[in-house]
Amino acid sequence: MDFALDSLSKEELQQLKTDVEKALKSVDARRKAEAKRAAEQAAKEFGYSLDEIVDAGGTKGSKGAPKYANPTDPAQTWTGRGRKPNWVINALDSGKSLDDLKI
Repeated sequence: MDFALDSLSKEELQQLKTDVEKALKSVDARRKAEAKRAAEQAAKEFGYSLDEIVDAGGTKGSKGAPKYANPTDPAQTWTGRGRKPNWVINALDSGKSLDDLKI
């Protein structure tokens, strides 16, 4: 394809840009759909669904098992890494130690 871009007006160039962006998104969507079908077929050959394979991979970015739990709300946990949650800070300020919060 050969375009004489120099001969197009600003509005025509902007429309061309918009059309190209739409076409690229369409190509990406088709390729992703093809990749998903291929992955589903590969999983099926091993007797699994793609969802089963993806779920078996674990949580992306998992930071490890929790080591501490909030005594007033055991659903709130912390691995001991990264920034301390507010409930840990409050517990420490009230005189508790990290050992008191261990699971």
